[in-house]
Amino acid sequence: MDRSPTLEPIPSDNSSGEQNGDSSDDGLTHGDNTLSVAEPGDMTNDVGKSPDTKSSSPKANSELLSGKNLTFSPEQVACVCEALQQKGDIERLARFLWSLPPSELLRGSEAVLKARATVAFHRGSYRELYAILESHTFEGTNHNFLQQLWYKSHYMEAQKIRGRPLGAVDKYRLRRKYPLPKTIWDGEETIYCFKEKSRQALKECYKQNRYPTPDEKRTLAKKTGLTLTQVSNWFKNRRQRDRTPQTQQHPQ
Repeated sequence: MDRSPTLEPIPSDNSSGEQNGDSSDDGLTHGDNTLSVAEPGDMTNDVGKSPDTKSSSPKANSELLSGKNLTFSPEQVACVCEALQQKGDIERLARFLWSLPPSELLRGSEAVLKARATVAFHRGSYRELYAILESHTFEGTNHNFLQQLWYKSHYMEAQKIRGRPLGAVDKYRLRRKYPLPKTIWDGEETIYCFKEKSRQALKECYKQNRYPTPDEKRTLAKKTGLTLTQVSNWFKNRRQRDRTPQTQQHPQ
């Protein structure tokens, strides 16, 4: 498997004002094939359970994840795909997909399509990835993850062609050149990598208090769907931006 170098999260569209406001981990680091910030815990035990039994032996769990000589229900296929993606085990995920009958791959299951897109991304099969993402209208819960795949694939292609790392402006232009397909986007405009409604909530809070407490930041993060790091960085960058003109007019 081709292991691509670790990429930073998608930066801000504003190359000068709020670049650092999107510094949270997007869960797509290449070095260790990590696909989720949080470990799934003992998910293999849940995966190994059949619909008609309450428990399953470790051997059964192993066989289920191996994809060998077993017939799967659509629910089991979805569960195995999700478990292997959260574990970051891309090789086993690929083998599991290859073990499925063509009828299952052609069924159009969202879990299978998401898994195929994940494998295509990590193998550098970007054209296949784009085709998968554009061929099915995905649930909103998967949009953020699939959007990361879409943008990062275009970054990787451009970086390979140019033979150098991409800067913030390069990535901004690529996002403009390759907008998100409607199949993985709800149509709401995103500014500085934040949803417009999230950005408005941040601005309203900033008007009331430029230095929110940790508890206030956590509440705001929950309200906006952002991480605590993103909220903290947004306030830090906004305060810095507001101070800059005053510093220039009244040098110390």
